Amino acid sequence: MTLHQLIHLLVILSLSGLLLAIGLRLTAVQVLEALRGGRLLLRILAVNFVLVPALVLGLARLLEVPRDAAVAMVLLAAAPFAPVVPIFTRLAGGDLALAAGLTAVFPVISTLLTPGVCEWGVKALPEAGPLQFHWLSTLLILLATTTLPLAAGMAIHRFAATFGRKVLQPVEAASEAMGALLLALIVASEFRELLAVGWRALLAMVLGFELSLLLGHALGGPSPGSRRVAALGASNRNIAMALLIALESFAGTPIVSGVAANGLLMILLGLFQVAVWRFLPRLQRSRE
Repeated sequence: MTLHQLIHLLVILSLSGLLLAIGLRLTAVQVLEALRGGRLLLRILAVNFVLVPALVLGLARLLEVPRDAAVAMVLLAAAPFAPVVPIFTRLAGGDLALAAGLTAVFPVISTLLTPGVCEWGVKALPEAGPLQFHWLSTLLILLATTTLPLAAGMAIHRFAATFGRKVLQPVEAASEAMGALLLALIVASEFRELLAVGWRALLAMVLGFELSLLLGHALGGPSPGSRRVAALGASNRNIAMALLIALESFAGTPIVSGVAANGLLMILLGLFQVAVWRFLPRLQRSRE
């Protein structure tokens, strides 16, 4: 097995395992709860599939980010609501039930919308003509690696709850370990390309993260808990999904390492934002 094949396999296994674990924690009631707030869901969908991709594309063009790095940013922008959002939500004191429900809904919606958003974003970039995006094959792969594992996890939770509780932690730990190994392999194998991403791309990604977070927070509903969920979902993109699309459509190009570099930066920014929400109120109270 070549390194490229190993990376591809780890992406599929990590993404599928994380979504299977999410499904094992969820009930149909939680998912329906997430869908019940129709206006809030529509606003969150608009933020994630329209405003954030348009914002990232605009920043890439404004800052004249090189083509490959810009495509990597577009792929991340089109892959919303990372599986880590419920974890970040719990740490940040947000609405955990809403985060869990939306994290269940978004992979299904992403299966249908993400390939089209990626194709639109790539075509909107200057000099992106030679790049070929395989929309149908990507759609089928996302269906197999996101929607089906999630549905399988929810079915196990419903019909074999005892078995689901036994396998939840091993599945979650194995998936997180594979995700960490995946990022380590990409960093090790494409270190030079990672360093070559450039300050323009990194600056665009930082601005994109912060502005996406503000957009999500502003349109995330009336309660602080739901606003934090919307903010974290808008700013923390699904790295595994973006890597899967990059490997399917742009294998052998710097786009793959660009997704990894921007993804690593995004994780650090997400952890910093969670720390601010978690510890700033305590610091303020200690000063009073």
